[in-house]
Amino acid sequence: MMNSILATESLLAAGGVEAIKSGINWICQPHWFFILSCAGTGVFLAGYRTLTKPAVGIFVLVAFTIAYSLSAFDPDFLSIIIKPDNIPITLMFYLFGFFIWLGFRQSALNDQAMEEGKPLMEAGSDDKVLVWPDLVYTELIAMVLCTVFLMVWAVVLRAPLEQPADPSLAPNPAKAPWYFLGLQELLVYFDPWIAGVLLPGLVIVGLAAIPFIDKNPRGNGYYTFKERKFAVTMFMIGFVILWLVLIVFGTFLRGPNWNFFGPYEYWDAHRPVALLNINLSEIFWVQWLNQGIPTEGRWGLPHYVYRELPGIAVLIGYFFVLPGILRVTVFKKLADQMGFIRFALMVQLFLWMALIPIKMVLRWGWNFKYIVAITELFLNF
Repeated sequence: MMNSILATESLLAAGGVEAIKSGINWICQPHWFFILSCAGTGVFLAGYRTLTKPAVGIFVLVAFTIAYSLSAFDPDFLSIIIKPDNIPITLMFYLFGFFIWLGFRQSALNDQAMEEGKPLMEAGSDDKVLVWPDLVYTELIAMVLCTVFLMVWAVVLRAPLEQPADPSLAPNPAKAPWYFLGLQELLVYFDPWIAGVLLPGLVIVGLAAIPFIDKNPRGNGYYTFKERKFAVTMFMIGFVILWLVLIVFGTFLRGPNWNFFGPYEYWDAHRPVALLNINLSEIFWVQWLNQGIPTEGRWGLPHYVYRELPGIAVLIGYFFVLPGILRVTVFKKLADQMGFIRFALMVQLFLWMALIPIKMVLRWGWNFKYIVAITELFLNF
């Protein structure tokens, strides 16, 4: 009798664990994972004063560590995290989590101090130090510790080197190093010239332009979120949502044939995935107007330009009409402060950043591929 009860309890416990795994696999579908990541970032920004308290931070750290450790008992999850290329991702969770928490914790303390009329944490601090022994001695210790850490890393973990390249035998999935997984994920949604050249270039230009776009003196030399909500929010969206989340996609959720798999799901290389890519021109001409895609030009336009007129109109509206609408609605106060040139540059960078999640959602929900597909000129957008 006792053995039967124990066996039943074991089956129920195993069933409960599998149910939890199935639920997590379902939540980790790209659209749900992305939505929850955006919602979680919004909740964190809204409640940063409470959520950055040390007790809450310690609780999150312990809970994440326990959940991550228990997940390692799943063979499919373990096979992902023990790959030498993926181990830095685990370190990334802790390092980025800590520094984001630290920055917002200091912001919370400063914002509260300003409201109460008290001095800031950085007030009265003397940042001047002697090169010797303060600076050089500290750098020497840091260099020695970093060297020891890298030596232990190199001894314990084998370098993720594979066999010499063989054109007849390609790895499946073929993944870039973890720090390039975000760019590789973008290649799913954009043409290579956009994902590999234009978007990274805009990131560099945007970072260089920040001091010229945002001349707000508040927040210089001290941590604050209350006085720099727009700037900090844009950073969190760009860094956490549009970079870290893409790295997690490429590391944990992208499997054979670059299909999405749950973290506790077996990577089946033969799993069929029905994908029927569709362009905006097909939606407009075939589905809405119920006619064939134009093969001849009109109004003096080549047939491929006439065919893609709906997509061209959408792009013109998005990049040239929408900024004017934002100027008099959402960003009115910001535009008044910036002036025309700075606001125009800021809003264009903002629209390019917003284009990434828009395109991702369209891809996941409707297999939407191109807004403009002029394959004759190798110009796809």
